[in-house]
Amino acid sequence: MAISRATALVTRYLRAGCTPSAVRSWRRLLLSPLREPGRGAVPNRSALGPGGQPLLRSVCQAPATARGSLQLRPPTAGGRWLQASELHIRPPTAGGRWLQASELHIRPPTAGGRWLQASELHIRPPTAWGRRLRVSELQLRSAATWWSFELLPRLQLEAVATGRRSQQGEDQGEWALGTVGSFCTLAAALVYCYSRSSESDGHLLLEAARLNNASEVNRLLASGVSASHRHKLGWTPLMVAAMNKNHSVMKILLAAGADPNLGDGFSNVYETSREKRIHSLEVLVTREDEFSNRLNTRASFRGCTALHYAVLADDYQTIQLLLEAGANPLLQNEMGHTPVDYAREGQIKTLLKEAEVKYQEEQRKREAEERRRFPLEQRLKEHIIGQETAIATVAAAIRRKENGWADEEHPLVFLFLGSSGIGKTELAKQVAKYLHNDVKKKFIRLDMSEFQEKHEVAKFIGSPPGYVGHEEGGQLTKKLKQSPNGVVLFDEVDKAHPDVLTVMLQLFDEGRLTDGKGKTIECKDAIFIMTSNVASEEIAEHALQLRQEAQEQGKKRLAENLDDVILSEKVTISKQFKENVIRPILKAHFRRDEFLGRINEIVYFLPFCHSELIQLVNKELMFWAKKAKQRHNINLQWDREVMDVLAEGYNLHYGARSIKHEVERRVVNQLAAAYEQELLPNGCTLRIAVEGSGVGTGREQDPEHGELDSRGAKIRLEIVEKDNKSRKLNIRVPLKGDEVAHRF
Repeated sequence: MAISRATALVTRYLRAGCTPSAVRSWRRLLLSPLREPGRGAVPNRSALGPGGQPLLRSVCQAPATARGSLQLRPPTAGGRWLQASELHIRPPTAGGRWLQASELHIRPPTAGGRWLQASELHIRPPTAWGRRLRVSELQLRSAATWWSFELLPRLQLEAVATGRRSQQGEDQGEWALGTVGSFCTLAAALVYCYSRSSESDGHLLLEAARLNNASEVNRLLASGVSASHRHKLGWTPLMVAAMNKNHSVMKILLAAGADPNLGDGFSNVYETSREKRIHSLEVLVTREDEFSNRLNTRASFRGCTALHYAVLADDYQTIQLLLEAGANPLLQNEMGHTPVDYAREGQIKTLLKEAEVKYQEEQRKREAEERRRFPLEQRLKEHIIGQETAIATVAAAIRRKENGWADEEHPLVFLFLGSSGIGKTELAKQVAKYLHNDVKKKFIRLDMSEFQEKHEVAKFIGSPPGYVGHEEGGQLTKKLKQSPNGVVLFDEVDKAHPDVLTVMLQLFDEGRLTDGKGKTIECKDAIFIMTSNVASEEIAEHALQLRQEAQEQGKKRLAENLDDVILSEKVTISKQFKENVIRPILKAHFRRDEFLGRINEIVYFLPFCHSELIQLVNKELMFWAKKAKQRHNINLQWDREVMDVLAEGYNLHYGARSIKHEVERRVVNQLAAAYEQELLPNGCTLRIAVEGSGVGTGREQDPEHGELDSRGAKIRLEIVEKDNKSRKLNIRVPLKGDEVAHRF
C-alpha cells in the first residue's frame, strides 16, 4: 500500500510538470526500500526498541491490556480536543480522495480489534496554544497502555507499548510492538506527511467553508475571525465556497461582510513555490486538498475573484449570489480576463453580460453623483496652491470629455505654459490620479530633453526593422500599448527635435500612432499634456503688471480681510496679450501652425501672489514639523511673521522651489546645527521666531543666525519652557564668514 501511495504521488507530481530529478528525490524520501531477505536485505535490527524496550514482532506478543478500543490522545493533559472536522487522513489508494470525518475508520493494531468510528476518535494537541501534532507526539491508548509512535526514515512506524502495574512493590514490565505496513501505520504516516490541518481559527474557517459546515462557520465568525481571512497561499473562504458550490456558507460569509471583489494571491504551483519558499509538491497538494483539485495546476489564478471561480465551477446560483452581493463583473485577473471570458455559451454568459451592462450604468451614476458633490476643481485645489485659472480651464475640458460632450475621434491635448516650479507637472499628476486612481500605470511621463537629436526619434516610437532595439519598441509606443487611455505628459516639449513634433501631429490629430514595427496603436481616449517654458518671462512680467494694478485698486477699498486681498490679487491673461505676444513666440519656436492648431487648450500658469506664497511657506514648515516629530520627537511652532519673512525668499524664475530652498537655508540649517550640538532635548517644544525689523539695503549675512531679509529681520530658534517662557538658543556656527581663507 505504501508503494501504491507513493506511486500515486509521483504520477500526480509528474502530471503537474515536475522534473524527473525532483521525482527521484521524493521517491528516495518516501520509498527507502525495506528489502526482502535474499535480496540485499538490511541486517536485522536490534531486538530492543527506543529506550532499551523490547521490540515485539507481532501483536500476539503484546500483553492483553494492550488490545482493545483505541483513542488518539497526546501525552499531556493541556490543550483542547480536536473536532472531527479538523482531522483528515487520505486512503492509501492511487485514485483515493480525502475522506470526510464521517467516513473515517482506524483499526487498532490487534488481531481481533474492530474498526473505530469517527465518534470514538479523538486527537488532542500537547500544548495550550495548540500547534500541528507530530506523529511522535501521538499516543494510542488502549485500556492502561499507551502506544507511542515514532516515524523512522523508511516510512516505518514503531509503536512502543508500555504497561505499568501497581507501584506497591510489583515489578514494572515494558513491551514494544512493531507494526509495518498496516493501515493504522500508513494512516499515521500520511497524517505526518500530508496533514494540512491547523489550530488557527482562520484556517478552520477556510476548512469549514470547503466542507460546507455552516454551523462551524457561524461559530468562527462569532468568535471574531475575519470573513475575508486569507490562506497562507492567497485565497479567501468566499473563493473556497464559490469554487465548491457551497451556497449556505456563501450566504453566511457575504452577510458577515466578506468582500466579493478581493483577488486571489495564488498564481500557479511553481511561482507560488518560489515566492513562499515552499516545495512545489507541498503547494500542489495544499491547493488540491484545501481549495479544489479541478483546476489547471499550470494556469495562473492571481487576481481571480470569487466570481471568476464561480464561473469556472459553472454554477448559476453561486454567480447570482455574488452579483446580488455587489461583485464587480468587470474586474480583471492578472491575465486581463473578466469572469465572462471563462463562461460557456448559455444562461451564465447571458447573466454576466447583463450584469456588466447594469454595473457600468450604476458606476456611471455613482461617478456622476460624486462629481456633483465633489467637483474636480475642488479636488485639484487640495493639492495645488493658486493657479485657479489653469485649474478651471483643465477641469472644464475634462468635464466635457467625461459627460460625453467631446469629439471621441480625437484625443484631448493641453499645452501648459509658465515658469518653472509653479505646478504644471503636479497638475498633470493630479488629473491622472482623478481619472484612474493609479498614477504608476496610467500616468506616462516622458522627458523631452532626451529627444533633442534627430536619431533619437527611434527611441520615441521604436527602431525600424534591421536596427538595434527593433524588438524592444519605443518608449512611448510600449507604454501606450499598456495604457491606451492614460494621461501622457511630454515634459519640456520645447527641447525636443522638430522631427519628434512631426510624429505628434498624427498622434494629436487621429489619436493613433504607428510604431517601428508597423503596428498601429489606438489611443483616442488618452489625454496628452505638454509643458513648456517658452514665453515664461513675458507671461510672468505681464501677470506682475496686472497684479500690481489690481493691488493699487484694492488699496482704495481699505480691505483688512484676507479674502478681500485674495480677490484683489486675482488676474486674468487678456486675449489680446495671447494673440499679439504669446502666439508669435510659439509659432517662431515650433515653426508650424498645424502643430499649434491640434492643441485643444493652452493653459497659462502665473507667478504666485503674496497670499499664495504664505500658503507655500506654511506647507513647507508643516512638512518639516512632521519630520521633526517623527524622527526626533521635537514640536515646532511658528507664527505669521515668520511666514512673511520666509516669503521674501520667493524667486520669480524658480517658483515654489525657491520657497523650499529658502526654508532649508534659514530654518532647517539651524535645526540641524542645534541638534548636532545637543541643544535640543528630547520631547522639547521649539519656536521659530523673528528678531529685528529694521530697513536694510539688501540681503545681509548674519554668520551666526543665518540671512537677514530686506527689512533686516532674521530667523532665530527658541526653546519653550514649561512656564511658556522662551529661551533663545545660542547656536555656534563652526565656520564663520571672516574665518574663510581664499586661496588663489
